[in-house]
Amino acid sequence: MFIQLALIISVLLQFGAFFITISLITKTKFNVSWITISIGFFLMACRRLSELIEIINNVQTNLQTTINSWVAVLISLLMFIASFYIRQIFKLQGRINKLRKENEAKVLSAIIKTEEKERQKFAKELHDGLGPILSSIKMAVSAINKSIVGKTNEQIIDKTEHAVDDAIITIKEISNNLSPHILTGFGLEKAIKTFTDTIITKENLKIILSLKLNGKRYDYNVEVIIYRIIGELITNTLKHASASKVEISLFDHENKLELVYSDNGIGFEINNIKSKGMGLSNINSRVKSLDGEMEIESNKNHGFFLKITLPL
Repeated sequence: MFIQLALIISVLLQFGAFFITISLITKTKFNVSWITISIGFFLMACRRLSELIEIINNVQTNLQTTINSWVAVLISLLMFIASFYIRQIFKLQGRINKLRKENEAKVLSAIIKTEEKERQKFAKELHDGLGPILSSIKMAVSAINKSIVGKTNEQIIDKTEHAVDDAIITIKEISNNLSPHILTGFGLEKAIKTFTDTIITKENLKIILSLKLNGKRYDYNVEVIIYRIIGELITNTLKHASASKVEISLFDHENKLELVYSDNGIGFEINNIKSKGMGLSNINSRVKSLDGEMEIESNKNHGFFLKITLPL
């Protein structure tokens, strides 16, 4: 009777070990070796059950059978303990991976924030320092009495005025690109529309926007990263894709911000992303800093598609 009870415990332990190992299959990403181990645990559990049935059907047991049964109980106990600690190891590894991802995201976020602060500082110095100097030069040149100078000098003055005007406009553009004031003041939708309108004016590129944020504002880090990503993607399209149309969708859905970008350009092979030097690794770093996900699809002569999902 006592040996039967021990074998029942053995069967329960063996099936317990099997269920623990099979629950870890997803964490091993369906590794063949782990699936094989799980099957082995199941077969051993079946073997223990078979031994129990044999003992129950044959009440008379000899010494050899008794020893074998106790060895089976010990093996089952050891396998259950081993499977239990294996699960603990997987849990610990999962926590370590989670902490590693969080630390990576924090480091990337700190780098991006520092980069944006430096951009803002440089943009302010450029706008507030060089801008007034050029404006003063323009006022001084404009104050020259053209009636007392020769025709040649008058042309030089006109060209100087135009050059100063171009320089002032260029500084404003550079300052805005470094630190988009519209983004800070009016939000993501307005900043994206203003940026794409500028691109449409300068380049032969049709941009179709679908922005469904309803004027909602987000954390500045989120807004500036989305703005930079869209700018990087459009720049990539202009430089590499030979596209005539770009579609951009941005919407807030189920506490997630989703960006979908596509163009009808020449595309590229995904495996050759690094060799293309298209800045996608920089975009991926920005997405990771916000613990987001990025999907890319592209083939030669079949355009480019990218989807980014950011948790809010």
